[in-house]
Amino acid sequence: MLRQLNDRAALELLIADGPLTRAELGERTGLSKVTAGQLLSRLEGRGLVSPVGEQAGGRGPNAALYGVVPSSAFVAGLEVLPDRVTAGVADITGRQIAQVAVDPNGDDDPVTIVHNAVRRVCQTARVAMSQLRACVIGTRGVVDPRSGDVRFSFDLPSWHEGVLAALSAGLGRPVIIENDVNLAVIAERAYGAARAESDFVLVWAGIGQGLGVMLGDRLHRGSTGGAGEIGWLPVPGEPLPADVTDPQSGSFQRLVGTQALAALAVAHGLPPASPAVQISVALSTLSGVRSAAAPRPVGAPDYAGFLDEVAARLAIGVAAVSVVLDPGLVVLSGDIGKAGGAMLAAMVEEAVARICPSSPHVTVTEVAGNAILRGALRAALELAREEVFDSTTDN
Repeated sequence: MLRQLNDRAALELLIADGPLTRAELGERTGLSKVTAGQLLSRLEGRGLVSPVGEQAGGRGPNAALYGVVPSSAFVAGLEVLPDRVTAGVADITGRQIAQVAVDPNGDDDPVTIVHNAVRRVCQTARVAMSQLRACVIGTRGVVDPRSGDVRFSFDLPSWHEGVLAALSAGLGRPVIIENDVNLAVIAERAYGAARAESDFVLVWAGIGQGLGVMLGDRLHRGSTGGAGEIGWLPVPGEPLPADVTDPQSGSFQRLVGTQALAALAVAHGLPPASPAVQISVALSTLSGVRSAAAPRPVGAPDYAGFLDEVAARLAIGVAAVSVVLDPGLVVLSGDIGKAGGAMLAAMVEEAVARICPSSPHVTVTEVAGNAILRGALRAALELAREEVFDSTTDN
């Protein structure tokens, strides 16, 4: 067991800080040079590490630098939407080596859709599907934390109980299905604005509203997987849902969904566009100034008023979460969050402080690219490393 623990610590160090020499590895793990050398020989014999160069300096021969062999394992991650599936492949070091987008072409069979996407991305990456150690899939919907199956998805009705087993059997390897916003939280913790945070929440503002909660470096999913369905948050002045199977009927969804923000933009005289585009145009027009220095011309779009109202509406959701969880950090993500950037985040922070005794710092996501896909790949890497790094020694 001690040897296994040392091997895993060494592999994690090499991924995080490598390449390293034998002496550097021994120093950072507390192992002697002899033991570190034996460890490297053992890992090299198993194809997990290899020399990747030399470190010059000092008298005598240059010291060999060791790194983890990228091809020792691969993982796949997917984001599944009704009209598009985005798939990626990463090697064991976490480097993404391929990404493809696949049109389901009207096919609603989850196994076929996922298998085709994984096959395409593996072909692009020139990786055999048999080399995949894990696959994580992000979907819109509630995932049962006990069974791992999708319990309910308005957008993907064919994803139901039994799909997980069928996917694992079809791919011949472990498959995890996870709520898409939860995967965005994983990505934010690994690569974004929450890298130094063990407790934070992520508010996903877009077509649908979602909330991801990280407490003590662990995702909080709730007893049924429904934690974070913030679109259902009751809001004073908004009607309560008449049909709880329709996410668009949630009170907070009615307040900050794309339809609501589109109507708000019209009321403030903004030209027709998607709410995300309208927010970007408003920010660009104001050039970082909260209100115009000169009176707004009659008939001109009221960009400042539009942004103030968007921030006030988002602040209702953030305040509701803050009085319950008291997070130190709130990250805005999704199309609306990204479009608003740092300026909208600051406006939301100010609005929350006016209506809530807690004063969380509100910032915009710092995850580049597709946060859900990156979170899926990160989650798959954790599974693969558990398997590969914990099986380095003979029984």
